[in-house]
Amino acid sequence: MRHLVTGAGSGIGRELALRLRDRGDELVLLVRDPARAADFPDATVLVADLGDPAAIEALALPDRLDSVVHAAGVVELGSVSELDAAAWTAQVAVNLVGPALLTRVALPALRAARGTLVMVNSGAGLRANPGWAAYAASKFGLRALADAVRAEERAHGVRVTSVFPGRSATPMQEKVHRQEGKAYDASDWVRAATVVDTIVSVLDLPPDATVPEVSVTPR
Repeated sequence: MRHLVTGAGSGIGRELALRLRDRGDELVLLVRDPARAADFPDATVLVADLGDPAAIEALALPDRLDSVVHAAGVVELGSVSELDAAAWTAQVAVNLVGPALLTRVALPALRAARGTLVMVNSGAGLRANPGWAAYAASKFGLRALADAVRAEERAHGVRVTSVFPGRSATPMQEKVHRQEGKAYDASDWVRAATVVDTIVSVLDLPPDATVPEVSVTPR
């Protein structure tokens, strides 16, 4: 199988890329910094910033992709009274507009393979808490994007799944804790490997079924 994974340099995206690599699947990794792909010497590495529409639209992708997994994301907490335009724009660009444009570019390859599109969303894509307005807005939008593409591409055999991890033990979660002024203990949260178990089960689902949405939360 051949998979396109974004965010493979850290967190859930990296854990997923390692899992797929170790089982012998072919990887196409989209990274902003090629040094982040050093552990994947056999992968096809594409360098682009998800916040740069022109760079995404210029990507040359393979003719067939069994999956595209949108795992990249950025977060900047703050109340609506505090967040400036740059914080809003960056999160919407990377968490929503980038995945939308990359999906459009990748659709011919996904259609050719009757592949699976996975949006790694967030619990914030289901509910917005104080201080999370911009991030949650971008993730609510990502859920809407997945819903629309699911309906549009069903006739082409493309399956679309939104995965909603709760708080997970990743570098992004460490940053969130710093912004919240809280101590971080990875053991309090869902392991990235556990979220990846769920994503892999979606990628390996037999062709007679689909999983539109799935949540993975701490116990």
